Amino acid sequence: MAETLPPVAKVETVFKSVQELANSNQIPEKYIHTQGSINTFPPLLDVPEVDLSLIISSSHSPAREQELNKLQSGLKSCGCFQVINHGIADSFLDKVRDISKQFFALPTEEKLKYARTVDDIEGYGNDSVLSEKQTLDWTDRLYLNVMPKDIRKLQFWPQKPECFREVFEEYIKNMKLLSESLLKAIATSLNLEENCFLDQCGERGMMVARFNFYPPCPRPDVVLGVKPHADGSAITLLLQDKEVEGLQVLKDDQWFRVPVVPYGILINVGDQVEIMSNGIFKSPVHRVVTNTERERNTLAVFIMPDVDVEIGPVEKLINEETPRVYKNIKNYGELFFQNYQRGRRPIEAAMICKELDS
Repeated sequence: MAETLPPVAKVETVFKSVQELANSNQIPEKYIHTQGSINTFPPLLDVPEVDLSLIISSSHSPAREQELNKLQSGLKSCGCFQVINHGIADSFLDKVRDISKQFFALPTEEKLKYARTVDDIEGYGNDSVLSEKQTLDWTDRLYLNVMPKDIRKLQFWPQKPECFREVFEEYIKNMKLLSESLLKAIATSLNLEENCFLDQCGERGMMVARFNFYPPCPRPDVVLGVKPHADGSAITLLLQDKEVEGLQVLKDDQWFRVPVVPYGILINVGDQVEIMSNGIFKSPVHRVVTNTERERNTLAVFIMPDVDVEIGPVEKLINEETPRVYKNIKNYGELFFQNYQRGRRPIEAAMICKELDS
């Protein structure tokens, strides 16, 4: 017997949260991808698991070198790795997941207290509609600027659940320390001075957090949780759903599933570390698929260089054999958003040459 598919609603403007759309079992046309059926279960990606405790505590030991080699290999081959033994308790990561689940489970009127404005991305909402041709993502988000502290807009920080701010504040502190350790390790893996990437982030480097909620979707074959893109960050730290997969990475023109490591944190380089590394590390193109039966919660933290600081390839990585690939650039975030919704890879605008060797 043929499966009866839910109707595709013809709605020109989306007013409802994706969560409400999921409950109504209808999919507005703006969410439908027309480039062919989406493979929700491709092969599994081989993502290295890097033991941070060995990198931090061991000095020039074989074990440390092995972990740095795994880190470098992951960033060269697929742009990401799982960091384990990072010093953050499993029980605390479960608390972080819980505040996310509890927030998105609140009544709509409570969540709307933190709704973003039309001309801003910060706060609760879903895709900003920037063009009529834009295909929308099947996700609701809570987007918060968290560092430096003076850019915070606390009116967007939920007061329910009651422990949200306390737990989130602690998580931010952990992510700041972790990101600094990781940027040093990434530089060290290339035999560079350990602070060379961290210094390019500047004194007022930004940290942005995005809580993502992906409701069940009746048509995962034509709807994506997040459309294909690469991050405009220096690095991104992702706390995945502990049970439900969804993230996919494009490698060698093929999509691969990213495995879930329940208490690991997935690290991927963004465009800005690709620029700093002169293209040695690749910012991976990735997407999120949807699921017919299960919701999915994740928390992404983006580490962004200070918009007033010029970034560029580290001089030690430029020579006759490996010439400079990227221009120096300020405020990459602005360049990113100008190009992203036009369907172009923003990093191409920062290239000196047209193509990078694969």
